[in-house]
Amino acid sequence: MRCDLHVHTAHSGMCTVPVLDRYCRESYNEPRALYEILKRRGMDLVTVTDHDSIDAAEELRHYEDFFLSEEVTCILPSGAEMHAGVYGISERDHIELQRRRTDVMSLLAYAMERRLFVTANHIYSSLTGPRKEEDFAMFARDFPGIEAVNGQMLSCANRLAAEFAERFNKPAIGGSDAHTLHCAGKTYTEVPLAHTVEDFLLGIRRGHCVPGGESGDYWKLTGAVLSIGAQLVRQNDWWPYTPLLSVLFALAPVVTAANYFRELAFAWYWGAVNRPVEPNAAMREIV
Repeated sequence: MRCDLHVHTAHSGMCTVPVLDRYCRESYNEPRALYEILKRRGMDLVTVTDHDSIDAAEELRHYEDFFLSEEVTCILPSGAEMHAGVYGISERDHIELQRRRTDVMSLLAYAMERRLFVTANHIYSSLTGPRKEEDFAMFARDFPGIEAVNGQMLSCANRLAAEFAERFNKPAIGGSDAHTLHCAGKTYTEVPLAHTVEDFLLGIRRGHCVPGGESGDYWKLTGAVLSIGAQLVRQNDWWPYTPLLSVLFALAPVVTAANYFRELAFAWYWGAVNRPVEPNAAMREIV
């Protein structure tokens, strides 16, 4: 069975870009439209991982192949921010997870007690801000799973995440991180022997899962930004301001280019920091 384990809807809240955070949403995907396109693209199961929200479930809970998840914005002990995917939750779980999101150890303990699968998402991306070495130590020690293929992240960042998951024997999952319908279902997680939602969730907890599909790149990100911008204009009926907005749209490729190089630098730096030391090299250092 296949499921895209990282998708967003209009219930993911406002974007985090200064100024735009007053007007622009993270996503304009309508839950039912998202469900339909995921099914058309071959997903056997559907979930939604909105940021700190489960409101999309109201429109989807009647589908037998839907299960509830979310992406929790957490604060690590270092003070760094990160996104954790939590899968197969209930409404009560959502309340408890949100209550604990500034105390990650409490959140993970609750998830373990409730047998909820938790992943550290896009760990080699600067999306949520700076990282510290102790953050990666925590991902390796305390998090049950790692998102190894994210459809919006660069292939080098995904490769590093996959290597990290393999090195520390963590289940590796994949998801499109789709904020637009165009990307949904193009990255996914497969559990070969699953036949039900319960089988699938058990499979990812036990590591009987394989991430698949595409990574992100400059063109994909630029297209997503322009698509979200166009939806913002339509929703707010800003057509009279088209000349001014066209200037902003023209700047989008420049902004995404800057983000592309920042992401490359972030992945390169932390990939080098976290590179495993070869045994012979370690012995030479000791001598």
